[in-house]
Amino acid sequence: MDNKEEITNPTDTEVSGEVDKRNPNYKLRSLVLVVGFLLLISYYLFSSPYRPQNVTLHFSSNDSLSVIASDLGKNNIVRYPFVFKSIVYVLSLDRHISAGDYLFKKDEKFGGVVWQVLRGNHGVEKIRVTFKEGATNDDIIKILADKIPSFRRDLFLSDKRTKEGYLFPDTYFFYPLSTTDEILTDITANFNKKIGPLEADIKASGKKFSDIIIMASVLEKEANGKTDASVISGILWKRIKLGMALQVDAAPETYKNSGLPKEPISNPGLVSIKAAIHPTDSPYMFYLHDDNRVVHYAVDFSQHRSNIARYLK
Repeated sequence: MDNKEEITNPTDTEVSGEVDKRNPNYKLRSLVLVVGFLLLISYYLFSSPYRPQNVTLHFSSNDSLSVIASDLGKNNIVRYPFVFKSIVYVLSLDRHISAGDYLFKKDEKFGGVVWQVLRGNHGVEKIRVTFKEGATNDDIIKILADKIPSFRRDLFLSDKRTKEGYLFPDTYFFYPLSTTDEILTDITANFNKKIGPLEADIKASGKKFSDIIIMASVLEKEANGKTDASVISGILWKRIKLGMALQVDAAPETYKNSGLPKEPISNPGLVSIKAAIHPTDSPYMFYLHDDNRVVHYAVDFSQHRSNIARYLK
């Protein structure tokens, strides 16, 4: 019997040159490659594009999440707006994005941008703006133009809400990039908030609301304090009832014409509005202010002339 060497059949992998996938080393290498690939993709997807400086954007209350995401993409805040939109949509739990200015730092990562928008962390201080009682629309326009960089005078004047007498004097806080629409929305909302509790009293007074605002605007210029405002209000309403001319210095046309001015002459505050609603009944028909703004009343014109000679030297 011939001695023959035992021939072992080669495996399929040896013939084909493929790696045995049952080999633990192969599985480990494959896992490392997959994880590395996913990390690379994730880094590219979730990293922010390069931007050389901080960027400030303004989101209005009317901006949709799609618009916000698009603005972030256009300004190199995020690389893929759709990814930002999807993540914020899932994590926001249907909460509205806080409107206003947002300062995005040049080195802020994607996750930081998402967190900043979700938390409403604006990174921008609001600007304090104060309108005093009796301020006119021209006064308010000048203040806004001086304080708010984004303010548009033309848009302000063309808006139907810009009515003398109805821009409530108060302290407001606006972002530097606040739109004119947002500014007027805040002022109008504040006016309605202040007037709301007075609606029953306005109705009970029997006076037109527009007349009350006109009278209040006059009182802002004519009165000097809460008590004076209600007494002077009673005098002026009495003159109107008697068909007399108002004869107030704040509205020179009332020296010739009877009744109220056609429009408010300023934007009145709450004290004057309440005084116009609740005038104090008194025997007086005339009044004047001395140099110290103290009011002196008179029952008739003779007494008024004496006050003029005594206090207006």
